[in-house]
Amino acid sequence: MKRLAVGILAHVDAGKTTLSEGLLYRSGALKKLGRVDHKNAFLDTDALERERGITIFSKQAVLPLQTAEITLLDTPGHVDFSTEMERTLQVLDYAILVISGSDGVQGHTQTLWDLLARYQVPTFLFVNKMDLAGTDREALLSQLKRRLGEGCVDFGLEGDALWEAVALCDEDALAQYLEEGQVGKEAIRSLLARRRLFPCYFGSALKLEGVDEFLAGLEEYTQSPAYPTEFGARVYKISRDAQGNRLTHMKVTGGSLKVKALLTGGEGWEEKVDQVRLYSGAKYQMVEEAPAGTVCAVTGLSKTYPGEGLGWEEGGKAPLLEPVLTYQLLLPEGMDPHTALQKLSQLEEEEPQLRLSWNEALGEIHLQLMGEVQMEVLQRLIGERFGLPVSFGPGNIVYRETIARPVEGVGHFEPLRHYAEVHLLLEPGERGSGLQFASVCSEDVLDRGWQRLVLTHLEEKTHLGVLTGSPITDMKITLIAGRGHEKHTEGGDFRQATYRAVRQGLMSTESVLLEPWYRFRLEIPAESLGRAMSDIQRMAGEADPPETLGEAALLTGIAPVAGFQGYAMEVASYTRGRGKLTCVPAGYLPCHNQQEVIEAVGYDPERDLDNPPDSVFCSHGAGFVVKWDQVREHMHVHTGFSVSQDPEPVSQPVPSAPSAPAATIFELDKELQAIYERTYGPIKRKDILPRGERGQNPWDRRETAPQEGGREYLLVDGYNIIFAWEELKKVAQDNLDTARQLLMNLLSNYQGYRQCEVILVFDAYKVPGNPGEVSRFHNIYVVYTKEAETADAYIEKATYEIGKRHKVRVATSDNLEQLIILGHGAIRVSADLFRAEVEQVGEQISTILTKAARSGKNLAVKDALDRAMGGANTKK
Repeated sequence: MKRLAVGILAHVDAGKTTLSEGLLYRSGALKKLGRVDHKNAFLDTDALERERGITIFSKQAVLPLQTAEITLLDTPGHVDFSTEMERTLQVLDYAILVISGSDGVQGHTQTLWDLLARYQVPTFLFVNKMDLAGTDREALLSQLKRRLGEGCVDFGLEGDALWEAVALCDEDALAQYLEEGQVGKEAIRSLLARRRLFPCYFGSALKLEGVDEFLAGLEEYTQSPAYPTEFGARVYKISRDAQGNRLTHMKVTGGSLKVKALLTGGEGWEEKVDQVRLYSGAKYQMVEEAPAGTVCAVTGLSKTYPGEGLGWEEGGKAPLLEPVLTYQLLLPEGMDPHTALQKLSQLEEEEPQLRLSWNEALGEIHLQLMGEVQMEVLQRLIGERFGLPVSFGPGNIVYRETIARPVEGVGHFEPLRHYAEVHLLLEPGERGSGLQFASVCSEDVLDRGWQRLVLTHLEEKTHLGVLTGSPITDMKITLIAGRGHEKHTEGGDFRQATYRAVRQGLMSTESVLLEPWYRFRLEIPAESLGRAMSDIQRMAGEADPPETLGEAALLTGIAPVAGFQGYAMEVASYTRGRGKLTCVPAGYLPCHNQQEVIEAVGYDPERDLDNPPDSVFCSHGAGFVVKWDQVREHMHVHTGFSVSQDPEPVSQPVPSAPSAPAATIFELDKELQAIYERTYGPIKRKDILPRGERGQNPWDRRETAPQEGGREYLLVDGYNIIFAWEELKKVAQDNLDTARQLLMNLLSNYQGYRQCEVILVFDAYKVPGNPGEVSRFHNIYVVYTKEAETADAYIEKATYEIGKRHKVRVATSDNLEQLIILGHGAIRVSADLFRAEVEQVGEQISTILTKAARSGKNLAVKDALDRAMGGANTKK
């Protein structure tokens, strides 16, 4: 029989637990069908879950089928408990993604889909609540294909219709269909396993409609993984039973696990397995042996942790979802904090993302949480398990830090009779990549044992940044050189040298403060749209063009978590309860008010005695401290890497490619850059994308901004553009003033939508006695150059001055001017590409107004749009 681990995931209130009940009932595992609203659902085993009607803890149940034994893993749907859900993904063979037919793909649904892709889990989709009025099967399938992928296929189809839909997902399947007139079941299983195909089923879990068909498909189209004979297992959860026994939940991924087996961990522990339990809901049975593919709970292990690999299995990926708020835990009066901390460490074992910490200076316990619901549940849990009536202080943002350019960090530790030196290369990584460690050091320079020790010290500690003392992330740290001493070096010496090398590197380069961002979905009455757009802009967020939903408006986009604290209550207030705000984590992006946060925190990296950037050297039998900025002069190993040779800042890689116009811009710029550098030497430039051309991925929505300013400027060579655009050129031949006016109107619309500073420059250098003029036309600046000053010269000077502190683009097709622009670090846009941008903006504005007019709310939307555009003329 097939032995599979299948997880069930969903956005909150999509009907995930109801579907679980239906699957267990129709498979014969349950004799009675439970319901969430009746508080008797089989998998809602905890009193808190029954009380709140949501899944808080992941649980399992055995789903018996004729040819397969499936362990169904129910995961939390609420965003606040998504870290528990993510840990479960590491042990799944297949997943069931439940989508509400009345709501469609929600923000958290997209997050779940991205996580399933990250962990490469083959996925079935069940569209629930199709019995509700207003659900449209064809429209929902179209949305699934658009939002999740073309591989979503309606498996309610039969015969040729189904085979044809499946064949379009893969070239080999298409060839088989054209040759044989059908697609075989084996081919369908292969497509599903390779995540090329995602079977979609529609029904109502509450009424058991479509459940039998889904069960049949689950049995028909799944296949068993191939497991090795050598023992392996992956730990995904730690919990405790009613008697307080510590349970290690794992999936056996090779060989088998027997009772009294001796297991070892990566940190050198060695313990015996006392019991192997197979859980189904709150009940379990004990077995003597668990073969590969089994999901079980083990007693007797005290050192395991979620994500750990046992046997041949390696450790899992670092979690993508992390808490974004930190709180002070307020203990009852007279309670010893150290005793409380010892008790609470049990909770950190079960939820590692809590990250309990003791602040020695303040005498406070701090922990990290995803949101208010998790905080309420944790407060109740601490009270019930430990008898502690705790409360929480106000939440603060969890910041992170990274670097903008590569640097070599050096650390030396040489008090009397000790010796170690470490050289590390610190490089910026992709957004969301966390910390990666490697070594390229030759064993002729540093022994392999010492190298492993350095890497261990890099991984064992949370390294803090130098801006606010926040943990560093999104970096690759590589050991490139080092030195030990046969007689005087001890293990602790390399620990000190490694820690100091990291800090010295961070002090020597440009750091960037990162803050957590939300991806939001805001449904509001149309008359509240202007207020909402203004709020998003005030919070430094970025909103997509508004959409209409009947008589309501929909805003989506991303915004800093800091701005959204308490905003849900504000929305309820100004919409009189008719607004709905949904937020899901969008990862970490550069902080929108970096300098303000740094000043408020007041962190001094040179006074952090636990994380010193300085090094210790020895002279005349005594150790002495060398400041971080003078360490290089005293180093014993020289790698050839110097501060003066640091590479230019590395722009953060963008996961999804930019749209065609932006890609073309960069390709053309590479040619011009090469010409310029051959003639004048290397240049510095700030790579940015136009706001309207940034993709949906949050990482390409915001660039690393300079510490001051950061506004985007667009300079337009007026006459160059007029005579490069055929329509304006024809108008100019009859009346140049009219052509200028048309261009100003177009740019006014463009600025209102893109929200950048636009400066339109016209040549007036041949006008005798002309002093030059700068005027304001609606929301753009219009410049007429003075006598003997060309537009080229003005733009060259303006690019040089503005480019020192801001991002600059220049619209022109003048070849010489392009080279000058590149030399000043700006990005040029050709006349043709700029025309495409302007036309795109015009189309988007027209679409918004057309949609609004159809909904009968055109005046409200138009007023909001006018306010957002600063009163710009919205006629094309």
